[in-house]
Amino acid sequence: MKIGILCEGKVPHDDRVALTPKQCKLLMGNPYNFDIVVQPSSHRCYTDEEYFASGVPVMQDISQSDIILGVKEVPIKDLMPHKKYFFFSHTIKKQAHNRKLLQAILQKNITLIDYETLVDDHGGRLIAFGKYAGIVGAHNGLWTYGQRTGLFDWPRLKDLHDFEQARTIYHQTTLPPVKIVLTGSGRVAYGAISALKDMNIQEVSPLEFLKQEDFETAVFTHLTSADYVKHKDNKIFVKKDFYQNPQDYVSIFKPYAEKANIFLNCIYWDTRAPAFFTMEEIADASFNIEVIGDITCDIAPESSVPTTLKASTIDEPVFGIDTESFEITAPYKETSIDVMSIDNLPNELPRDASRYFGDQFIKVIIPELMAENSKILDYATIAKDGALTPHFMYLNEYVHEAAG
Repeated sequence: MKIGILCEGKVPHDDRVALTPKQCKLLMGNPYNFDIVVQPSSHRCYTDEEYFASGVPVMQDISQSDIILGVKEVPIKDLMPHKKYFFFSHTIKKQAHNRKLLQAILQKNITLIDYETLVDDHGGRLIAFGKYAGIVGAHNGLWTYGQRTGLFDWPRLKDLHDFEQARTIYHQTTLPPVKIVLTGSGRVAYGAISALKDMNIQEVSPLEFLKQEDFETAVFTHLTSADYVKHKDNKIFVKKDFYQNPQDYVSIFKPYAEKANIFLNCIYWDTRAPAFFTMEEIADASFNIEVIGDITCDIAPESSVPTTLKASTIDEPVFGIDTESFEITAPYKETSIDVMSIDNLPNELPRDASRYFGDQFIKVIIPELMAENSKILDYATIAKDGALTPHFMYLNEYVHEAAG
């Protein structure tokens, strides 16, 4: 099997990679014996020299590869016809900005497997960078609060070699008694929780968070869907029903917004579900949240957090939302809420995140590639032979709309 690893071409560039030099070396040996080549890159977190040192060929031409591995969307001009690609295409939610990409994939007879569509029998994702999105998002949320208040000053994770350096900094910091509310129940949320615990932030129950007037140390509470939504007809909350019929529920997040200083949003949001709050509610004097780390990063108006009017960037991680005009402002103003909504958070810890991702790929996906038949890969394939596959026929109208 011949595998080619792309130089990431999306702008702004991404430093992550699907397989590290050490992981490539493993796959090139017994029992795999894969033929792997890597495109040269000046910005990849693992250098060309590190691949060379592991015995991995580095060359521009990877056209002889059967499978092409990337991370972010591949620029249309770089797509090679009749190849099998793995990357995050960001098309399965009918994202308008990537419609042309999926159209080009079909025109070029490309087989596309999106990492997001690699799922188990229960629909759970098998491979993701989510843990590190949560870790970086939690750090950035606290970093933003430090910048806003001047109470502590951490470096950005992007300026550290790895997360171990961050842990050392956490252990040297005594945080103020900040109150954090965190939502979500997947890899992203538990990555964020692990980071908060590394920061020595105490977890308290939702009830304690709401009832206790003051805390002596920094605390966070972890909300599941039963804590922040209720059935609009006051029926007993049933998680399965909420997932199937989110349009029948309303937000009950307000009490937490009145207590928390920081909101870390880590949910996977269904567009039919209610937002946590309305834009108008941030103008209310009782709305206490000063910093929102929207790790979910769905862009308003189709979002769980209405203040996420855009994605921020690693270079410019924070913007403000004026609480009266509801317009974007400079960050850290007294009359604004600060929003951190970077959409490629793991890229701030690219070496850690790439190693974590590649380990999952080897453990879970490589056996499927080596199998004679794979239900997992068949289900995950969005496009093949110039057509959408049966599982993704719902994208047909989206594909054939004129790109805006």
